Amino acid sequence: MTGPSPALIELARRHGVATEYDDWTGVRTMVAEATLVAVLAALGVPAGTERECADALVAHDHDYWQRSLPPIVLGLDGVASSFWVHVTHGDPVEITLALEDGTERTGLRQLENNRAPYALGDRQIGEATFELPADLPLGYHRLKLTVGPFVTDTPVVVSPATLTLPARLGERRTWGLTTQLYSTRSRNSWGTGDLTDLTDLAVWSAAEHGAGYILVNPLHAAAPTAPMEPSPYLPTSRRFVNPLYLRVEAIPEYAAMRRRAGIREARAAIQARAAGAALIDRDAAWQAKRVALEQVYRVSRSAGRELAYTAYRAREGRSLDDFAIWCALAEQHGSNWHTWPTELQHPGSPAVAAFAAEHSGAVDFHRWLQWQLDDQLTAAQATAVQVGMELGIMGDLAVGVDPDGADAWALQDVLALGVSAGAPPDEFNQLGQDWSQPPWRPDRLVEQAYRPFRALVNTALRHAGGVRIDHIIGMFRLWWIPKGAAPTAGTYVRYDHDAMIGIIALEAHRAGAVVVGEDLGTVEPWVRDYLRDRGLFGTSILWFESDESGGPLPAQRWRENCLSSVTTHDLPPTAGYLAGAHVRLREKLGLLTRPAAEELAQDRAAQSAWLDELRRVGLLGPDADTEATVGALYRYLGRTPSKLLALSLADAVGERRTQNQPGTTDEYPNWRVPLGGPDGRQLLLEDVFDDPRAAALAGAMAEVTAAHARPPL
Repeated sequence: MTGPSPALIELARRHGVATEYDDWTGVRTMVAEATLVAVLAALGVPAGTERECADALVAHDHDYWQRSLPPIVLGLDGVASSFWVHVTHGDPVEITLALEDGTERTGLRQLENNRAPYALGDRQIGEATFELPADLPLGYHRLKLTVGPFVTDTPVVVSPATLTLPARLGERRTWGLTTQLYSTRSRNSWGTGDLTDLTDLAVWSAAEHGAGYILVNPLHAAAPTAPMEPSPYLPTSRRFVNPLYLRVEAIPEYAAMRRRAGIREARAAIQARAAGAALIDRDAAWQAKRVALEQVYRVSRSAGRELAYTAYRAREGRSLDDFAIWCALAEQHGSNWHTWPTELQHPGSPAVAAFAAEHSGAVDFHRWLQWQLDDQLTAAQATAVQVGMELGIMGDLAVGVDPDGADAWALQDVLALGVSAGAPPDEFNQLGQDWSQPPWRPDRLVEQAYRPFRALVNTALRHAGGVRIDHIIGMFRLWWIPKGAAPTAGTYVRYDHDAMIGIIALEAHRAGAVVVGEDLGTVEPWVRDYLRDRGLFGTSILWFESDESGGPLPAQRWRENCLSSVTTHDLPPTAGYLAGAHVRLREKLGLLTRPAAEELAQDRAAQSAWLDELRRVGLLGPDADTEATVGALYRYLGRTPSKLLALSLADAVGERRTQNQPGTTDEYPNWRVPLGGPDGRQLLLEDVFDDPRAAALAGAMAEVTAAHARPPL
């Protein structure tokens, strides 16, 4: 059996497509020819025959040489860099740098470049290299090239070489709660947790226990139609927020309503229904809340509120309009835009414009919902900081979006729709993962100077003191799976990590925010060093921290610039994990690749090693129960140098049930488990505030992160 041809291998290399990789056991694995051809096709590169490969290689050269300037130029604060210029060989050029503040720079230094000219048709194209100065201010600038009467330009992004910590945090350590907000409801919410509940939880954790932040699940928008997608990591849009999280009564116009009894009765009915249900029912909650929101929407706004709404719409521009139009279309034609009439399948079509004009009221309702969310998120962050949090709300940015949803429709020209993103097999998910999400096309991102990506990061940081970026390794390389193939039949596609991390760092610098990268799983070793050097935090989960022999990594060897926790949402809460719930659940669902007895034995051995480590450092007695063990595990985090420590709210109240089981969809009620205690009884937010177990664990976190505390060696 022959492998890919040299031409196919070279074509894949030029487009950042891996032809081989090391699997999670360290074995070098060759990528199948069919995979390479399918992935290149998703990048718009025909490669099914030798002739197509040869033509694509020539086209790649032509595309490079016919550009006068790079599609984007990257710079670092305090570091000189360079960029190329292509003109007819021998033509003089003039370079002007227009800075973001309106000033201009000229006289950029030309560097030596001895590359031979390239024959492009009847022209000889020469390449010159110029220096981008080290003293440029941070920001988004423009580079202008003048050759005779012809002028062209390109964007310049200058980002921090290293992202510094926000002034409010300084060099202190702090701790925060992590919560799945939809599961954390109160007596006044509508069957699911909402932004008022988030605010109240932030106040409790900060005012009572000194928490510096609260990390919440992605609040990204779901389709407004039933059934509502439960996974916060498979949203219809990452640029907008799910109105399920609105608190109706917190909208200013609600107070002006003369007849509110109907809304109060609707809320009481949905609360009674939720109290008697084993699982969260988003559809019922949204149906009731939507009716109430429509009533509030029809209330007249004051002149000042109307001005605020107009300003919000102007700020959000076309992206808000596209999202609102998609929502209105989804309510008419279903939430899968691929099944809509052909003329409605692209946001720029005349038919879409005609639909928006004809259904302007429905479109405006969805715009208005996002305005209310913007208001309530602003209030949540302001309150969190006001009560003493150094960071406040920390958002969570999902890897991607539903291929049938709003962002995939609006951004279809920048996404690869013939493949899906996922992960190769690893120790915890031995069959690999297919996330059913279209990845960014790296070539289209470059062509658009990363504008869609910049807008996404800006949105994620607008109401937050930090952001956790799920699978940040996807900024470096992402596992692409051809449509219809198994997760094992994918390959890695590389991205320009300097550009993507640079934009993240610049936006975080401007927002005064911390960036936490979820860097678990299969990671090239140099990537963590790169993220550290750029000032981004990593993620450490206690059970996954091991030394060279596979034993527990001693606390003093954990990373400093890191968010460290005992568990993650893809594992059972710690009480359940200690009981082996994750192994038994995967066995029940057929997700194991070896006998459950072997998995349990290995798991018990790993847990025993950690319990021995807790005893070694004096945190655990010989006859400790589960509650004491959980407390000792969290206190162990205080022995590490990590600057951000995280306490799972599920652990704080003694929950045992798994919130999400990777590798499943309908086999397990993922993302639908309401917050409960050790006995499975549902807990409301008010119960949490009075829970001695939660207070004790929160108090322990406050103690180990106190300003005077230093992690012992």
